[in-house]
Amino acid sequence: MTVDFAYGKAPKYRVATLRAKGRWSENICRPEFAKLVAWAKANRVPTGKWIVRESAMGKFEACLEIRGTAKATGGIRLRTFPASATARVTFDPDVVSPRVVYHGLNDWLRWQKKEGELKAVRGTREVYSGDPWTDKAAWKTTTVEFLLRR
Repeated sequence: MTVDFAYGKAPKYRVATLRAKGRWSENICRPEFAKLVAWAKANRVPTGKWIVRESAMGKFEACLEIRGTAKATGGIRLRTFPASATARVTFDPDVVSPRVVYHGLNDWLRWQKKEGELKAVRGTREVYSGDPWTDKAAWKTTTVEFLLRR
């Protein structure tokens, strides 16, 4: 499997979010995603991408892309993430360690910043095409995105 870093542009996402606190683990946002999926089904809201976003040190957001109109209820917030310049990598976590991907991408961006290619990194997120805990195809195509200011 080839893993390479690339610049790109992430689309605008309209998402429903719930926050999670704690140390990072593969299951950090699993209960929050379960609540978001139940909310979407109850409100008949079509969904799309699953996004795990680090909002601050030790605070994470489970973000479920929604398509259509909805009203926030039960602690769920609706937000729009604007289209953003990104540095990204898509990989299979069963083949390549996420730790290697994160450290490699972080060091590559540090070098790009030093060379004047970009101004700052604004945040990170993981994007999945579906439920990464039950959908093997979504897990095998994990995308890590670092949001950039160029």
